[in-house]
Amino acid sequence: MPEPRSNDLATAARLRRTVRLVALLNLGYFGIELAVALSIGSVSLLADSIDFLEDASLNFLIFSALRFTPRNRARVGIILAGILLLPALATLWAAWRKFREPLVPAPVPLTLAGAGALTINFICALMLARYRHHAASLTRAAFLSARNDVLANIAIILAGMVTAFFWRSAWPDLIVGSGIFAMNADAARVVFRSARAEHAEVS
Repeated sequence: MPEPRSNDLATAARLRRTVRLVALLNLGYFGIELAVALSIGSVSLLADSIDFLEDASLNFLIFSALRFTPRNRARVGIILAGILLLPALATLWAAWRKFREPLVPAPVPLTLAGAGALTINFICALMLARYRHHAASLTRAAFLSARNDVLANIAIILAGMVTAFFWRSAWPDLIVGSGIFAMNADAARVVFRSARAEHAEVS
């Protein structure tokens, strides 16, 4: 009986170290990608940089909440669902501005920044994958966010290549930005439903 408890505590400690490292990686790349996004006027990079900031906040919250009771963890999960919507709303705002002023972003910085983001998010997704069923909605939120970011970064790289070689337009960037919005909105829905189910179960 004491052994499973000891294993659970060890797993929780490893998970806290993992989410702390993931949070720091996301916070570091947020500044890099934001600078590139502002310099070339990219909607997709701006949305993705805000998403890095959201991921950092998400994982710092998880780091703190892992010591909460199951009921309070479920409540934090509901809050996290709202946080997941923030980058989606920021994307809509940036896309509207881009639609009114359709400037073409520089494709090479767009592609390189997307490749860097893909590397960071792939590493984070791998680290979180083993814990995605631990602490229920909390780690599920972090894993879904990292997984969606990997897909978004691949789309950003493709948008840069399309802009460079096939379609010199602002539309590839706008289309990818809209896709990032849809993925974040869906992740928020999944986490919210999972957190509500947990809250109902512990109640």
